[in-house]
Amino acid sequence: MLGRMEVKYLTIELIIGFFTIFFIINIVGRKLINQITPFTFISSIVLSEILGNALYDEKIGAFKIIYAMALWGGLLFIVEYLGRKSLLFRGVFQGKPSALIRNGVVDQDELKRCRMNLNQLQSLLRQSETFSIREVSYCYLEPNGSISILKKSKYQKTTQEDFNLPSKSVHVPVTVIRDGKVLKDELTDLGYDQTWLDQQLFTHNITHYREVLIAEWQEGDGLFVQRYAHIHP
Repeated sequence: MLGRMEVKYLTIELIIGFFTIFFIINIVGRKLINQITPFTFISSIVLSEILGNALYDEKIGAFKIIYAMALWGGLLFIVEYLGRKSLLFRGVFQGKPSALIRNGVVDQDELKRCRMNLNQLQSLLRQSETFSIREVSYCYLEPNGSISILKKSKYQKTTQEDFNLPSKSVHVPVTVIRDGKVLKDELTDLGYDQTWLDQQLFTHNITHYREVLIAEWQEGDGLFVQRYAHIHP
């Protein structure tokens, strides 16, 4: 059981910690929550750990809590301030966008630099209502982990009412080759076999599926294929 004095000191420390965090967030800015980068994410965790550990250490008084949090908050403020004033400093601490797709072509080297694979890229695209790589002209991975997409002109949003067009059935694109490997289950679900796939690849002047980084089939739009940028063993 906590004694009366312990409850008193814990209450005081909690109140101090609460208003110190409130003050830091308002000084540093809402970026700790909005547009969060890996650096600000880790920094916010450390800030909360400083408060959490201090509250339950009897040897740490209110002054030490204020000092530790104020010092960490001050460092965050300096980083944010320098990031606004210096492009070089901003690039180091906040990062810069990475072009994962350029002119409709997946940049394999950039994917590796960002420690991403095709599955993760496709997942991010789907979360942005883009279900096929063929739709994308440019795709940037932002410093906060989100993606920005510029679609090819024919895939940019229009409404059927704009042209008085009748409704059409919608077909989800299916990946049949990824990283030089045939996805046999997906191929079977489509009702095709590897002979059919080989014929499709032949029309794209591809003799073997190992040459293919990614291939997507969409009913009504055919097979979209991107080769490896470098020779793949």
